[in-house]
Amino acid sequence: MKKSTTINVVEFGGKPITIEDINQLAIGKAKAKISTNKAWQKKIHKSADYLADVLRKNGIVYGVTTGYGESCTVDIPPSLMKELPAHLTRFHGCGLGDFFSSQEGLAIMGTRLASLTRGVSGIRLEVLQRISDLINKQIIPVIPQEGSVGASGDLTPLSYLAAVLLGDREVYYKGKINLTKAVYSAQKIKPLTFLPKEALALMNGTSVMTAIACIAYKRAEYLSQLTSRITALVLESVDGNEYHFDKDLFELKPHPGQNLVAQRIRGDLKPSIFEDAHRIQDRYSIRCAPHVIGVLEDSLPLMRQFIEIELNSANDNPLIDGEKGKIMHGGHFYGGHIAFAMDAMKIAIANLADLMDRQLALMMDQAVNRGLPRNLSGAKGERKLINHGLKAVQIGVSAWTAEALKNTMPASIFSRSTESHNQDKVSMGTIAARDCLRVLQLTEQVAAAMILATHQALRIRIREKEIILKELKPSIIKMLNDLKFLPFIEEDMPLDQTLRELIEKIQNQQLELYE
Repeated sequence: MKKSTTINVVEFGGKPITIEDINQLAIGKAKAKISTNKAWQKKIHKSADYLADVLRKNGIVYGVTTGYGESCTVDIPPSLMKELPAHLTRFHGCGLGDFFSSQEGLAIMGTRLASLTRGVSGIRLEVLQRISDLINKQIIPVIPQEGSVGASGDLTPLSYLAAVLLGDREVYYKGKINLTKAVYSAQKIKPLTFLPKEALALMNGTSVMTAIACIAYKRAEYLSQLTSRITALVLESVDGNEYHFDKDLFELKPHPGQNLVAQRIRGDLKPSIFEDAHRIQDRYSIRCAPHVIGVLEDSLPLMRQFIEIELNSANDNPLIDGEKGKIMHGGHFYGGHIAFAMDAMKIAIANLADLMDRQLALMMDQAVNRGLPRNLSGAKGERKLINHGLKAVQIGVSAWTAEALKNTMPASIFSRSTESHNQDKVSMGTIAARDCLRVLQLTEQVAAAMILATHQALRIRIREKEIILKELKPSIIKMLNDLKFLPFIEEDMPLDQTLRELIEKIQNQQLELYE
């Protein structure tokens, strides 16, 4: 998958934002731009102006003239109304756990901007422009991962974005964590002062879980392709039967994603060379690989739909439609669709880890690996006795797979009644998204081990002249050439740094796969 060096522009305002847009912002391959479209800017102004007009007429608006959550019955006097937004950011400053990375922080900023630019949040253009400017200057809120139940949206983590706009808390800048006020001072940036609903507009939405879902989606999409290629490498390593992926066979069970996976694997394989030396049917971890990977592949379009609709939705509360002169109190901050997508994705991804774990077991076992050496060691002669090849790597794969499978418990079923039973049914979408990232990480570790193992196995076959390199399909030859940096393991050696390098290449999608 070739990486472009072009810096793109993601325009916010009136145009749909895609998963790819958010990922491009996150990795610094795109700049944010606020639309200059006059009709769209008029809509933004009308929403903020209509709210101001309602307040002038002493109207009642949740979170503006009232307290928050269960405190909606508390009336806020006009003299204190201006202080209320800052208080919202402050009492939500209780996030714990690890921090989201700077890339994830950029994705969160872009995702929140996508929602607020729908033009019904009662927020000024100046605030939207400031978020865009911070993205482009790479001044990124440091956001703790823990503390959101996914309704009323991601209040606590998003409070760290709101607080940074006020000049508070900390930011990533130039690779370090700094006090926001220090960075602002150096950059001559003036902190904002929020109007009555702006803190609530920034914080009351699904943008953290949705941003993480955007990142997870691209990693899952790549893993589907990578696991297909790894299956082909396994098949060549153990001389499996390519006819398990026959086009006519798969037309009889026409799940489109499953058939695409079979097509990818089929295109990577040379015809079998054995006629009677092995089983007529390979084990399930080979024969059923398209059926396992295909579940993820067939799920991706629905997951994209869920994520991108959420990404392009107005999901705070209340919503202010200035054009229709309407204030709407509702529950669009509820992250149920993202929670479902992330719970489903982590199950499909963990199944890939389990598939590869079984494929590695097949390759390592001399009883069934069709002549490969014990533990895939490249040692010869007497040196075989003290060399252990990938024995410990297989143990690691078992551990990573087990942890991935353990983390598949759906988070969305663990709703908790909270905040004096006002938030009595919540989505847990952010926990589901964070779980999904963990399962992705573990599965990418398994994939790295499998790349190492299949590379070793094929190098052994080529060394022993059991495979002639030029007879392999061009896609497999290119993959082997791309992996020339990997060591051939003849003598035992530490492999942790090699695995880390492979994981980084997987996560940066640097191994070219299918068009």
